[in-house]
Amino acid sequence: MGRVPETRRQAVVKLLWIAIWMLYLGAPVDDLVHGGHGTAVVVLASLGLTGFVMAYLSLVFLRTNTEEEKRWVYWVLCALAALAALTSATLGKPWLVLFVYVSVACGAVLPPTRSRWLIPAATGALALIGSFVDTQRDLFPALLIPCLLGGFAMVGIRQLVQTMRELREARETVAQLAATEERLRLARDLHDLLGHSLSLITLKSELAGRMLPDRPVDAAQQVADIEKVSRQALVDVREAVSGYRRPTLATELAGARTALAAAGIAADLPAELPPTAVAADDATPPALAPDTEGALAWALREAITNVIRHSGATRCVITLAERSDDGTGTVVLTVTDNGRGPADGPGNGLSGLEERLLLAGGSLTTGPAAPTGFTLSASVPRRTPVVTVPPLA
Repeated sequence: MGRVPETRRQAVVKLLWIAIWMLYLGAPVDDLVHGGHGTAVVVLASLGLTGFVMAYLSLVFLRTNTEEEKRWVYWVLCALAALAALTSATLGKPWLVLFVYVSVACGAVLPPTRSRWLIPAATGALALIGSFVDTQRDLFPALLIPCLLGGFAMVGIRQLVQTMRELREARETVAQLAATEERLRLARDLHDLLGHSLSLITLKSELAGRMLPDRPVDAAQQVADIEKVSRQALVDVREAVSGYRRPTLATELAGARTALAAAGIAADLPAELPPTAVAADDATPPALAPDTEGALAWALREAITNVIRHSGATRCVITLAERSDDGTGTVVLTVTDNGRGPADGPGNGLSGLEERLLLAGGSLTTGPAAPTGFTLSASVPRRTPVVTVPPLA
């Protein structure tokens, strides 16, 4: 409502909603068939009724979604009123129903300042002509209320359409303002975060360069400080870009359960999967580091998105396990489905996920599952590793 049809289907639907009210023209059509009129009268009346219907449909179809006034609209309304008056006066009371369409057209295509006068005028013309052609008073009194209320009902619908159009424009404006504000926030945050960090990195790089020939141990310490500053800057930038929100496994698991159920995919989530990976007790391993949990949460989100959008699977299995083969402790998230997997190889989502896991010290493995399907395995160390720079000899 309130929009100009953009496709053929929308135009057909709108035209059908308008044309359905043509059923009330059954009285004039029946009068043409069984009214006992001559051939010439029937032909001329049929042409007049066809022209009336075509003009009415064109007027309501083209002018209900615009506020711009056109002079030709008034000429068409005058022609509709003239046809209604002529046919009613010459052919009898079955044709009085045409005045209802004139009233509705006035309410649909004219501004309220004009339609509020023309609708009562059309109703008055109906009463005037009806009093002469309907001497038994068995039809036109019943048409007065539909003629009056139908016209003013269209005035209300026209106002509703205008309000919806204004609300839609306001919503688009608010969205644009919100996007602009978010860009400004991000620009401010990046400036504040990176300005200090990059300045410190530059100073320590220059200092390490001056120390390197004669004081390699001190230079190594400066390089280690540079690494710490750059890591912290990277974390700050991530949080600024993501709106200071870090995903959690518990949240993503609940979202995955809901999304898979909505997509009609059976989900197999192990009962021993902890409800949260942040809190730990005596029966569970130590708490996951925030970066580790965030990386696994992103992996789970990307995997479930691919299962729903691209796999065509009917079943999805999610497991979370811990390995300690290397003595450091590694958390492995595995998502397996019975679908077809990516048709064209890893896309941008998987590539970005692999980069995110590498930053957390982890890795990503994807491939076909046995006997059919696709498997995504994301592994990260329980604690984010800290890389140290050995002293230079």
